[in-house]
Amino acid sequence: MTVHSGRHFLQIPGPTNIPDRVLRAMDMPGLDHRGPEFAEIGFAVLAGMQRMFRTKQPVIIYPSSGTGAWEAALVNTLSPGDPVLMCRTGWFANLWEDMAHKLTLEPRMIETDWRRGADVQAIGAALAEDHEHHIRAVCVVHNETSTGCAS
Repeated sequence: MTVHSGRHFLQIPGPTNIPDRVLRAMDMPGLDHRGPEFAEIGFAVLAGMQRMFRTKQPVIIYPSSGTGAWEAALVNTLSPGDPVLMCRTGWFANLWEDMAHKLTLEPRMIETDWRRGADVQAIGAALAEDHEHHIRAVCVVHNETSTGCAS
């Protein structure tokens, strides 16, 4: 599907103006990432995230870009040749498909209207048609910044 919007999508969450108070806060010495103060702050942040996400399960912070996390997820849970169901919801979904190909996975794409996000019914239908249960994963870009849609 082609959408002609009359303007180019930047496809990133920024740039944005940074308030002076934030710039001043960034102009401080860094904490020793192996020191007790950093650990105390880190554990407090993780506990706060558990409350925010309403879970008692461990919260994991992955120190990478979203693309790095995608690659880690694919490489560590799938094997070459595994079929993967993916929704084409924008440019980042296309990047995920390209990554799956490079990792010798077998992406099966569900085409969607980029203005609407993932089609849950189409995902359900594709899984229902997989009688042999060959599909090993379902991959959906949650926040497709290239289009502004969430799935």
